[in-house]
Amino acid sequence: MAPTALERPSVPGRYADLLAIAARTGQAPAKADLVLMRAEGERAADRRIGPRAIVDAYLRELNRCWARLPEVADAPTAQARATSAASVLVAARRMLDSVIEGYERARHADGGREASVRQQFIDDLLGGGGDPTTLAERAERFGVLLGGGHVVTVAQRPDSFATAGSVARRIETALVGRFGSRNVLLTLRDGLLVCVTPNTLRGVPGELAHQLVSVLGSEGSWRIGVGRQHSGASGVLHSYEEARNALHVAERLGLRVPVLHAADLLVFPVLLRDRAAITDLITTVLGPLATARGGPEPLLATLSAFFGNQGNTTATARQLGVSVRAVGYRLDRVERLTGYAATEPTQRFTLEAAVLGARLLDWPAQPLPGG
Repeated sequence: MAPTALERPSVPGRYADLLAIAARTGQAPAKADLVLMRAEGERAADRRIGPRAIVDAYLRELNRCWARLPEVADAPTAQARATSAASVLVAARRMLDSVIEGYERARHADGGREASVRQQFIDDLLGGGGDPTTLAERAERFGVLLGGGHVVTVAQRPDSFATAGSVARRIETALVGRFGSRNVLLTLRDGLLVCVTPNTLRGVPGELAHQLVSVLGSEGSWRIGVGRQHSGASGVLHSYEEARNALHVAERLGLRVPVLHAADLLVFPVLLRDRAAITDLITTVLGPLATARGGPEPLLATLSAFFGNQGNTTATARQLGVSVRAVGYRLDRVERLTGYAATEPTQRFTLEAAVLGARLLDWPAQPLPGG
């Protein structure tokens, strides 16, 4: 519980007694006394009192006691007063060191517990576990208001972020520095870097991409998926699944775009939602390509490049490393085998949907269900 405005760190009466003993005899605090001081530091940490307030309280008490300390206020000589004062300061320093040591130990243990609680909350949130009402209450502890809209952004790298904790910490520090700790919930999950932010926060994918470039470089060493905005605990999970699916689709289709938005890829879940329908489409439209000399792969690659270059045969030929004439020949071959022309607008849509479906199902490398 956070301290109130009137709450102050407590200084045990033993502190003044030990100062007096040090002034009179030069004796340093015993081990048992230092243990007592460490316990005082732990109590201050439990009350969420800051280290500056603790130091201030002990210095105030030292100042209050100073003039009344034996061998300081009434020392017979200046040398005796200096010796006594030096012993008092040594004792005061050792006791304060012990208080701060106890404080730091308690805060470290509390930080570990807090991290564990935070990770359990994130696991429940992104894993679909836990009661929604309880999740909402737990979320407020970390500045997440599940009643509002959120967007989940995930980053992927070839060798998994799970082995790059230092990278994740650097990126989290940068994101928190820009957007604030109450707006960024970042974790590692399933080898991905996962970031949950309010939907009102703009520029998160761009900032994440900027940080990934600075840490990992920009040559295909990472990719970002961005889910759509949704509300509630189930909405965060939905956005997370959309972001992951965007990466999955990109991998299947060989997309080279570094940042993929689920909103731009809505056609693909539609294609995959009805496996029977997409299988029938591939079989009916593209099945005849299996009879082509050399197999269907060169013709499928030509169709993919042709559609990806918006029907530009010159760009298609450049991408494939063949002549424009070879591209034309292959497109004619597709039309003769399938009856669908890639240059005919009404037929192109059906042909492109079938090609996308084939890439999603990894056909012809993988046999179609029921095939």
